[in-house]
Amino acid sequence: VNVREGGVLPEPESVRGVVVTGSTAFVSERESWSTQTEDWLRPVVAAGVPVLGICYGHQLLAQALGGRVGPNPRGREMGTVRVDLGEAVRARDPLLGRLPKIASVQATHVESVLCVPEAATRLGFNAADDNHALRYGPRAWGVQFHPEFDADVMRVYLEQRSDVLRSEGFDPARMARTIRDSSEGSALLRRFGEIV
Repeated sequence: VNVREGGVLPEPESVRGVVVTGSTAFVSERESWSTQTEDWLRPVVAAGVPVLGICYGHQLLAQALGGRVGPNPRGREMGTVRVDLGEAVRARDPLLGRLPKIASVQATHVESVLCVPEAATRLGFNAADDNHALRYGPRAWGVQFHPEFDADVMRVYLEQRSDVLRSEGFDPARMARTIRDSSEGSALLRRFGEIV
């Protein structure tokens, strides 16, 4: 459902699983379509529907459940990054617990979850973001990274944002050389499908 373009969200009890994707918008801007989706997420999570928030969706889910989102004080994170999922592995988390303790994933974001909701469990972090992966109860998760991206997609994002990156002091060509494919993102998505 493309809520940003006027798509109507279904009744929460009518869905078997939800993925809230990334967006070029910012959660902190509080656009009407975004707050509408935020309000819709609360009863979905309360009903025990499996939910996966990705990047923007991760942030929106956190905000919907009592967290706070804003510009990451550590700045932009972009490229193939390593995320420590040791807590998820130790806790045998149903979604993230099967991934390696240190996962290699694709990320691109400027905003982050700055204040974690009280009911959340932190499952993953790295030096750029303390809240890369969160769980809310038994069947709702948010990940700041993009499990749906492969290395080719990440390279295109770097190319498309090269002027902005240079203006922020980054070297897009050097960043592109560090992009690597990994299987962790697709494994996470497959596992979420199994949970649904």
